[in-house]
Amino acid sequence: MNASDTTSWQQVRSTFKQIWGYEDFRPPQGEIVRSLLSKQDSLIVMPTGGGKSICFQLPALLQTGLTLVVSPLVALMENQVQELKERKLPAALLHSEVPSYQRKQTLQALERQQLRLLYLSPETLFSAPVWERLCQPQLKINGLILDEAHCLVQWGETFRPAYRRLGAVRPALLKFKPAGTKIAIASFTATADPTAQATIRQVLQLQQPQIFLINPYRNNLNLKVQIVWTPRGRKQQLLQFIQARLKQTGLVYVRTRKDSEELAEWLKQQNYATAAYHAGLSPEQRRKIESSWLTGEIPFVICTCAFGMGINKPNVRWIAHFHTPFLLSEYVQEIGRAGRDGKPADALTLISEPTGFLNPEDKERQNFFAEKLRLQYQKAEQIARKIPRQGELTAVTKQFNDGAVALSLLHSAGQLQWQDPFNYIRHSSGKSRSFDELNKLQQQIQSQMSEYLKTRDCRWQFLLRAFGFTKEATNFNCGHCDNCR
Repeated sequence: MNASDTTSWQQVRSTFKQIWGYEDFRPPQGEIVRSLLSKQDSLIVMPTGGGKSICFQLPALLQTGLTLVVSPLVALMENQVQELKERKLPAALLHSEVPSYQRKQTLQALERQQLRLLYLSPETLFSAPVWERLCQPQLKINGLILDEAHCLVQWGETFRPAYRRLGAVRPALLKFKPAGTKIAIASFTATADPTAQATIRQVLQLQQPQIFLINPYRNNLNLKVQIVWTPRGRKQQLLQFIQARLKQTGLVYVRTRKDSEELAEWLKQQNYATAAYHAGLSPEQRRKIESSWLTGEIPFVICTCAFGMGINKPNVRWIAHFHTPFLLSEYVQEIGRAGRDGKPADALTLISEPTGFLNPEDKERQNFFAEKLRLQYQKAEQIARKIPRQGELTAVTKQFNDGAVALSLLHSAGQLQWQDPFNYIRHSSGKSRSFDELNKLQQQIQSQMSEYLKTRDCRWQFLLRAFGFTKEATNFNCGHCDNCR
């Protein structure tokens, strides 16, 4: 379909109205849809609640062939695919928790070319049964969408190394497809500063991408940072915040699984209906908690970052960070769960007193994770010295426990190239970095968060500047954060 053709565009809009019920697109949704229909690479940064998923779902449904959506979290995939299936649209998902009978059905539908959208994690994309089917010459693939693309930057080096291999997907697939085949790549996120944008472009090997950058400012989100002086004081401040919003929907973010369980237990003892949510729960437990929260049976959940991404609940009135996230991008993602209906919402972050003498909680937590990361880089560097100059991923991971992490860090350091998603070759270029430099860079990125917590300027101005919207940040005062007030 030529999106610039008037008749075709009328068809695009009527399909949009027919499926989603909207009269017209919100800027820049229409431009993004045009870009994907004309098979152009794109990099899209849009605020949470800005209607990102429609931008890639609609073009996928309008074309014959398959669009792959690489997504980081099971809950996020299930939420989007469920909504599409309720509308009777040809979409499916594959991840490690899918029952074998359902997996078999989806792989058959894939072979029969009955799907328009297939959601999968990077790890599932590279699994043998899926990859083999995607490489079949007769299977038409229109595009590869990377949803929540900031995860590539946040997790690609150490936590989810499969992300660093995504740039090898398109050239590898094209080798099996008819001559002249075009596969567009588009990345979508709400949070990518200029450095993160450069990483996404470079890793995905985007070719002259169309770039859409919408700043993260949300005029209905009221930001506040509050100092607490003791661990007990932290709980009391949270309690006061919740009590003032008793019948409203919210989320409390903590750092670890243990934190979520302990805090949920304590709040239950105070007679609050809540639940702990983290990646260690079974799929059934997670679905049950999500459903209870979405229906209002429990007003708030005590969760790690595993909750919330892509879960669409418009009337979330508050977010409380019981512990601060390490990255500014995580923070913006998490506060972005609130006020998606455009009505006022509050985001509170609790922080230990700055000296750390009376309440060293935050400093200890930060030092613990920084040391853990440093040791991870150190271990990966030792493995990297033993890895052959050229080889296969599976051979390396069989020999070394953290082999995949070492390869991903070598790639990030500019010392390795993926020949395809499974084979690598090492090289040294003038632009390569050491593992120590990568670690220092990570620490610099993390220091942004503590700068934000300490700033006396408008908090939204700080966020605009941090995400590269310097022009918009000039003389900006939101008038509704704690510093402006």
